[in-house]
Amino acid sequence: MTAGGDLELLVTGDLVLDEPDAGHWLSGIAPALRAADLALGHLEVPHTRRGAEMKGDVPAPGAPPENLDAIAQAGFGMLSLAGNHIADCGPEGIADTIDRLDTLGIAHAGAGADLATARRAAFVQRGGRRIALLSYNCVGPRIGWAGPAKAGSAYLRVDTADGSPIAPAAPLDRAADEAFEMLREDIAHIRRDADWVLVALHKGLVHVPARLAPYERPLAHAAIEAGADAVLGHHAHIVRGIEFHRDRPIFHGLGNGCVVTSALSPGQDHPARAEWAERRKKLFGFEPDPAYTLAPFHPEAVNAFIGRLSLLSDGRIKAGVVPVHVEAPGRPVLADRRSGAEIARYLEAITVTAGLPPVVIGDDGTVREAA
Repeated sequence: MTAGGDLELLVTGDLVLDEPDAGHWLSGIAPALRAADLALGHLEVPHTRRGAEMKGDVPAPGAPPENLDAIAQAGFGMLSLAGNHIADCGPEGIADTIDRLDTLGIAHAGAGADLATARRAAFVQRGGRRIALLSYNCVGPRIGWAGPAKAGSAYLRVDTADGSPIAPAAPLDRAADEAFEMLREDIAHIRRDADWVLVALHKGLVHVPARLAPYERPLAHAAIEAGADAVLGHHAHIVRGIEFHRDRPIFHGLGNGCVVTSALSPGQDHPARAEWAERRKKLFGFEPDPAYTLAPFHPEAVNAFIGRLSLLSDGRIKAGVVPVHVEAPGRPVLADRRSGAEIARYLEAITVTAGLPPVVIGDDGTVREAA
């Protein structure tokens, strides 16, 4: 990387590291992350030993604060925080997480002590260029949203098809007008101060292969039209298709960056989490592979990838993927040539299945629209 030259960014989906020896679980992908000019991920849960458990959704446990050190050591320099679990340990959990990220020098966006703070963009500088990140929760629950004097996540309101409360398992259908207004306002506010603008959206249908909810493409397209250079989607715990809008890439679902947690494993003693572990199998029609005790997700979730963004000095942006295989009980590792080709074909197939324009993924991982 030279000043004013091209930049290589790697982007991952959800990071849930509430198991011991976090560095081990990240070691299979860390070499690629460290080689990039900047690596970004989505921090799914608070890292704290304090706080009261939030009611109103299936709460995630607080992860050990020291596991954030392993995230820094693996190469991550920027994290999105706006998701459905970041407020699960209350304002204390958010404060402890942010304090440690600040100490580690990891830029972050999407959560804070109030809504104004949560909506604030994160900035990093690489090669003389400023890269900005905005982060929003699109799936609820409302209790986790930040307010004028309330800690929580930044959010884009998506209404349900049947008027039921906004929550991750609800039939989320259409983004409210205020969501589009917030996107336009926030992107316009930082566009003049940034060379590159990334927007992270915590969105989508969990545990379901390929399918997109009705609100996802309109919101992602609106972000690009408002001035974003790329949209980074996560939440579903399974990868989604890739599309381009106005020559800017949209990763509709980056899947699991590294998720190793006992919170969804069989036999736990937390009633709400034990009930959800069973109910989601019935809701979404899958049975986890019993070997994946720390990542009991849809069997197709072993097809994973790290997104690649090449930010070119002439203003163009190229997208690519670094294929990743998830080995039991949940550790992601860089895929070998054969499994990497299989993952590329899987991504091409689910892109078409989702009703997106077809893409072609080359041997080097570059993604382009099919002719």
